[in-house]
Amino acid sequence: MDTPVDIYVRPRAESAVRGPGPGHPEETGRRGTARLYLAIAKGAFRRYSTYRAATVAGAVTNTVFGFILAYTFLALWQARPGLGGYDTAQAVSYIWISQSLLVTVAVWGGGFQDEVQERFRSGDIAVDLYRPVDFQGWWLATDLGRAAFHLFARGVLPTLAGSLAFDLALPADPLVWAVFLLAVLLAVVVSFGLRFLVSITGFWLHDSEGIRAVMLVVAMFFSGMLLPIGLFPGRLGELAHVLPWAALIQIPTDILLERRTGTAQLTGLGFQLLWAVLLLAAGRGAQLLATRKVVVQGG
Repeated sequence: MDTPVDIYVRPRAESAVRGPGPGHPEETGRRGTARLYLAIAKGAFRRYSTYRAATVAGAVTNTVFGFILAYTFLALWQARPGLGGYDTAQAVSYIWISQSLLVTVAVWGGGFQDEVQERFRSGDIAVDLYRPVDFQGWWLATDLGRAAFHLFARGVLPTLAGSLAFDLALPADPLVWAVFLLAVLLAVVVSFGLRFLVSITGFWLHDSEGIRAVMLVVAMFFSGMLLPIGLFPGRLGELAHVLPWAALIQIPTDILLERRTGTAQLTGLGFQLLWAVLLLAAGRGAQLLATRKVVVQGG
């Protein structure tokens, strides 16, 4: 009686260790889901690439503001050399990097938020909940496609313009650039987590514009968009360093400027990853709570 049982148990134990094989329905389902989200991201990339005039105008705007802020920082650093631990080249570089990331990480909000808000107003949000794909996952994939387009379309031109006019402290090591891109990816996910939580309030408020306006001001201040967080005094600086908005601009920029190396680099990425997980989990919980009872405007 022992032998048949032993033969039956052993394959199950091996399957648990190895996981489902290539032809297993579970594995096939995962691949299909991955392809679906990739297709959604590609679709968003292509859709944003059709707005060529708006993209060029936005890139020019980022470049103009980059020059204004760069000369402002030059005057400030000439009066206070080494302010915040940045030399003059790093300070000017900080401006151009932050301008290139402004729309990519959606510091001002927007992206999928505008679409979700419009779908609340039209009632189409109810259709979204019946799609055979996760609501949060759908919009995350969309936002990643949007961010990928803006990183190249509205990030390259300002950086090139800045490098022609100023002596920027950009690294030559390709590994630093690779880590920087990873930090930008995590920054986009953190930004999505924050914006998704704001958008999900539409299930109760039907219009999240008021909260979006407040979040815009908070994000601009605590992300390091206006000034590096290291310049914030005392307790305010300590608070800013642990809030999720620091993951949007400050950490990716410090990594590219090689102010974060070795352990500090890993700590920065870990900080971003932690907030990404926490915010996505919070968004998931808010979504489950909100969809228990959906009230659509107009009916």
